[in-house]
Amino acid sequence: MNINEDFYCNFVLNNKIKIEKVRETNNVLAFYHTKPNWTLHIVIIPKQHITRLTDLENTNLIKEIFEVVIDIIKEKNLSESNYKIITNGGSFQESQHLHFHLVSGEPKQFFNE
Repeated sequence: MNINEDFYCNFVLNNKIKIEKVRETNNVLAFYHTKPNWTLHIVIIPKQHITRLTDLENTNLIKEIFEVVIDIIKEKNLSESNYKIITNGGSFQESQHLHFHLVSGEPKQFFNE
């Protein structure tokens, strides 16, 4: 994928790729990662295009994103096991759309990929 592409706007939010939704609000979408790297791997995105975390000006939106994350953590009973919330920026950000990864369990091992 080209670093300048927005996978989430171009494919996910335009229904050009099949996803399994975990939670959806008017402003936020959470779904199972299409190519998971962890036992549990959920992606949480704002429906509005925001390129990176430092571009986020609406504090209500970040609050809503984390309300969704907290609901999923509680629903999946992750509080007592393990979880990470990850976001990427700069050259680590493959898709140019703000997104968070909620991961739990063990990372998958990839060989020769």
